[in-house]
Amino acid sequence: MVGGSIAGCAMAIAGARAGAEVTVHERSDAALEDRGFGIVVPPPLHTELVAAGYLDAGMPTAPVRSRVWLTREHGRPVARELARQESAVTPCHWGLLWRTLRANAGAATYHRGSPVTEVLRHPSGGAVLRAGDLEEHYDIVVGADGPRSVTRAAVAPGVRPVPAGYAVWRGTLPLDALAGHPRQEDLVRSAWITLGFRGGHGVFYLIPGATAGTGLLAYAVYAPPPPASWSGGREEYVRRIAEEHFPADWADIVGRGAHTSLACHDVSDFHVPRVARPPFLLAGDAASITRPHTASGATKALQDALCLERALCSASSPAEALHRYADERSGEGARLVALGRRLGYAMVERTPDWASMGATEVAAWCRSTLDGAGSYLYGGDPR
Repeated sequence: MVGGSIAGCAMAIAGARAGAEVTVHERSDAALEDRGFGIVVPPPLHTELVAAGYLDAGMPTAPVRSRVWLTREHGRPVARELARQESAVTPCHWGLLWRTLRANAGAATYHRGSPVTEVLRHPSGGAVLRAGDLEEHYDIVVGADGPRSVTRAAVAPGVRPVPAGYAVWRGTLPLDALAGHPRQEDLVRSAWITLGFRGGHGVFYLIPGATAGTGLLAYAVYAPPPPASWSGGREEYVRRIAEEHFPADWADIVGRGAHTSLACHDVSDFHVPRVARPPFLLAGDAASITRPHTASGATKALQDALCLERALCSASSPAEALHRYADERSGEGARLVALGRRLGYAMVERTPDWASMGATEVAAWCRSTLDGAGSYLYGGDPR
């Protein structure tokens, strides 16, 4: 495994469960569990992963069953609820999820601070992996090494991320940011929130904290990037977005206190037409990145792992297993990229007049935007 994050650890579990001898090379020598962002997965997938032994039933999550759409009223800094939808999600803390997968990949040899510099085909079959002074021969090399994947260069060397033209700010706030806002706190304890504004939107949901019994408010805000003239920091700019576009209570929540985590990055996407060419296989963000409106990054990586386990257990050779994996997973990356682009267009690039909409208009907008695609975020197909 090239990469020891969520995708790499999940794929390590898959390989070990199928009877393979697994080695993981993780470039970072830091503790990955320190990444504290929120992610969500479909509830049926979470149940399947617990039953299969990838996740522990005791790993804290913060499941909710509903989605609430909000916007700021025209001319007034107050929130107006547009719609409520059945939309079950299972929010997780990134670090807790990684820690659980890492523990359950205990049968694998895990090298931290071991960046892989090159993977090559071996003349006698299999692959050669180079990491520093180390050179090893493997039957299969799994690239779970993210957007700048070394392994992808051996599978699809011409594939590069395509910029979307806007950015996403991801953050987590301590729950005391909700102090003084009882209505917002009650709402976010029972639903996840989409807050629409002209030129972007925000998403809010609760996640467990890294320490037992604690919680955090996670958010993602999508908007055009700061102008070249902006000289402030990332935290200042996301607060500026909130002040300009959010209802006053939600702007106060984002502006209250210190973030426990915050990152900003430009949104981009890509997919590899065929995600495995023996002896190489791509998983997670190495195989495709969809715009995060689909909330499918971790979901796809975990589904990749389940698929690899099935393929290894049912195939008569490593090459056959990789062909089966590619047959099943290649199209999913393309599907999610197309869905992410439609959602990005409708939710950032050409947003509707949210304040003029109600439940009927939101439902029609959702149907039109999905255009028949499945998405667990919209209460339909759990993919």
